[in-house]
Amino acid sequence: MKHRVITAFGWAMLTAPGFQAFITSGTNQRTNSSPLSDKTALHMERREWLRNGMSAAGLVVYSMMEPVPSASALSTASAAEVTSKVYVDIKGLPTTEGTPSTGTQRIVIGLFGKDAPNSVEKLVKLMSPQGLPALCKPRGEKLLQREQLEANKVYNSCIEGQDKGVNYDYAQIWRIVKGERIDFGSVAGRFVARENPTWGEDKPNGLRNDRPGMVSVRKGADSGFSFTIYPGGSSNTIDLDQNQIVVGQVLEGLDVVEALNNVPVVKAAKVNYMGLTGGPRAKDAPTRSCLYGGPMYCNEDKPLIKLTMYQTGVL
Repeated sequence: MKHRVITAFGWAMLTAPGFQAFITSGTNQRTNSSPLSDKTALHMERREWLRNGMSAAGLVVYSMMEPVPSASALSTASAAEVTSKVYVDIKGLPTTEGTPSTGTQRIVIGLFGKDAPNSVEKLVKLMSPQGLPALCKPRGEKLLQREQLEANKVYNSCIEGQDKGVNYDYAQIWRIVKGERIDFGSVAGRFVARENPTWGEDKPNGLRNDRPGMVSVRKGADSGFSFTIYPGGSSNTIDLDQNQIVVGQVLEGLDVVEALNNVPVVKAAKVNYMGLTGGPRAKDAPTRSCLYGGPMYCNEDKPLIKLTMYQTGVL
């Protein structure tokens, strides 16, 4: 990109009006009988050439730069069409008295299959009993024998059940950043060693997190199998809008989303497992999801109570 800009700048300067006058100005100066007037004319010609060249170069560079969409250019979800519906039954939310609930509470999500067809297709499979097909990750190599035995156990268990697709049954809600995001989908132990799906679309859909209950997935494979619900309450949605793909919105259960948003979370962890990989601090001990599912599951903001995606399905 740098060399292209420099080349474009040079071409613009060479083709700018006044260039021919500039290169012939020396000849004109020698043949003219008035050196003073020649110097003045030469100075003016050079200034005109530089001014025209800089303007042309600016236009060339501007045309080569990729446009960055502004927030106003993004679309609202009100224009998106719901093509399918899925549900999540959550277990573990406390009652109004603060005691753990023995029942489940449901969230119904409408998915935008026309705006995010690739991501919605994966999400629907993850919500279904059949699950999303995913191969096992290669067997990990550990330095300590105890850790290697654990890695072998996880790998062998994964291979035995590889024919079954990954689904969200008994997955966990693993991160809550109040007002900003609620992350679902830390999959159960039998699925933590599967290869992560790659979330992405052929082209941006322009949808943004402009209201509570918007559902999105992170671009690429860094987020594992998880998806995010925007709970509302924060105007800082830059990370969600730039790095995630909006795939749907909550149709029923916004009260459940609000309850999740107020769940206390882990803060100021003692052991920096996530920090070892370049991220923020983590909780006291790494779980299997942290060790085998990826470092994203090791960070802070995990709920202090166990919140289980007890059952999911397609409506």
